[in-house]
Amino acid sequence: MHRYRTHTCGALGLGEDGNSVRLSGWCHRIRDHGGVLFIDLRDHYGITQCVADPDSPAFKAAEKLRSEYVVRIDGAVRKRPAGTENPEMATGLIEIYVQEIEVLGAAGDLPLPVFGDQPYPEDTRLKYRFLDLRREKLHANIMLRGKVVDSMRQRMKGQGFFEFQTPILTASSPEGARDFLVPSRIHPGRFYALPQAPQQYKQLLMMAGFDRYFQIAPCFRDEDPRADRLPGEFYQLDIEMSFVEQEDVFAAMEPVVRGVFEEFAQGKPVTPSPWPRIPYAEAMRKFGSDKPDLRNPIVMQNVSDHFRGSGFKVFARLLESEKNEVWAIPAPGGGQRTFADRMNSWAQGEGQPGLGYMLFFDRARDETSLAADPAAQGVGGRGPLANNIGPERTEAVRAQLGLKAGDAAFFVAGDPDKFAKFAGLARTKIAQELKLVDENRFEFAWIVDFPMFEWNEDDKKVDFSHNPFSMPQGGLEALTTKDPLTIKAFQYDIACNGYELASGGVRNHRPEAMVKAFEIAGYGEETVVERFGGMYRAFHYGAPPHGGMAAGVDRVVMLLAGEQNLREVALFPMNQRAEDLLMGAPSPATAKQLRELHIRVNAPEA
Repeated sequence: MHRYRTHTCGALGLGEDGNSVRLSGWCHRIRDHGGVLFIDLRDHYGITQCVADPDSPAFKAAEKLRSEYVVRIDGAVRKRPAGTENPEMATGLIEIYVQEIEVLGAAGDLPLPVFGDQPYPEDTRLKYRFLDLRREKLHANIMLRGKVVDSMRQRMKGQGFFEFQTPILTASSPEGARDFLVPSRIHPGRFYALPQAPQQYKQLLMMAGFDRYFQIAPCFRDEDPRADRLPGEFYQLDIEMSFVEQEDVFAAMEPVVRGVFEEFAQGKPVTPSPWPRIPYAEAMRKFGSDKPDLRNPIVMQNVSDHFRGSGFKVFARLLESEKNEVWAIPAPGGGQRTFADRMNSWAQGEGQPGLGYMLFFDRARDETSLAADPAAQGVGGRGPLANNIGPERTEAVRAQLGLKAGDAAFFVAGDPDKFAKFAGLARTKIAQELKLVDENRFEFAWIVDFPMFEWNEDDKKVDFSHNPFSMPQGGLEALTTKDPLTIKAFQYDIACNGYELASGGVRNHRPEAMVKAFEIAGYGEETVVERFGGMYRAFHYGAPPHGGMAAGVDRVVMLLAGEQNLREVALFPMNQRAEDLLMGAPSPATAKQLRELHIRVNAPEA
């Protein structure tokens, strides 16, 4: 017999009834039922119920067991007594009558319970992550992650992509976030950087003649943590293709991402192909977000014409400026004053002066309307805005939005570039409060036509708005003849349920266009040569048109697992302060290490 086990804790069934077996695992739960001990023995594969009664030769040993002891149990398989079966367990029809117990690893008092999956402080969970990972839900999430990665690999290879591994130690690159720097001992005063993404290397692979690349790539960014972004490092399904246009990338990637979701969605509907293509500007106007949650049925509309020159002077004065607009956020079923007051308070909590609103009602059933006109008919509107602009304009707003009695509309006004994000948050909040979102589906869309550049108000300069390596629509001619802030890029994202799942673009592979694009963003040719010399040189020796994208593995798994936090799908994540509490990182370097690296620490005063 094997030293530790003949079977795993998830393998036994009625077919082994009467057989002698050996199991090893953790004591998941121990129950004393009138002097009979029930030990739920757990390993990676499942749980088996083991029973020791006073007649068992191992009873005294069983009495000494505690939660999370690692033990070897020898015993006989027997059918559970009628009425005690557990259909929720793979081994729920049998139990083991214990004949011998060996303690392989004792456990002290637990800093957090493994049984039950109850909530526990995050810092404790991360410090004792090896215990946290034993818990059923987190263990299942990590196994799901592995299956999703396997599925991605198989699907990519099935599309003719080949897997490559690109360097981890590389050069610093301005890609939108801070680099993690690694000092060089051999070259004093010089530094490597951990890659924010394999962007340059995968493009160089296309220069080198490899037609279809992919990698499950680790990426490193020194960013502030948040729930939908792991601090420090994350993983992405990274791809690149030669001789492609935008639609070719869509045709290759949509089946991969859709297929992964269909495989692991547990029956939840997934948007069928082809996915909608939504221009960035349209997404911002309709949804207030470039990663809209399309499960939310609310579509915002521009209703400026109904307020221009109206009696509501606040909006009327704003609209005297051409750049200003008034947007309406429909709220089906939200036509109650209490709901309007809640939304107004929420807006003020978000730093806004409030939310204007209209509430729509059935005039034939409204006492106030009937008192004024016993023959009142149709839908009326009330609220400060309706009262100020009058019934005709109010009705025009209602008709445009397609609302009915019992509905409401909320309004934001000003420069759309400044209020669009808040309007998107309001759209989301309204849908959540009114329970309009179908939580049990995955809604996908391609967001396309991103702006190539944006205005950086802090630095008073034009910046890249997304990926600096994307091809501008119109190429070099657009860069030399158009207002930079009007140029769109061959740049695209995959949005799903309010998250950006993937981002990519067709690349700018012409050296003169690359230099011009960086000049517009304030980088001279010498900077391009210095920072991107390898790729810049490669573009001069026969560069194929190419494009690609990267999908966030962590976010994909988070959505499929039904989690709200990426730390629930990562093995050993850091906390919100970017600390690894388990391994004690970051930690001070020793004086010897610093001398070897020719570095002196100039830490800020506490």
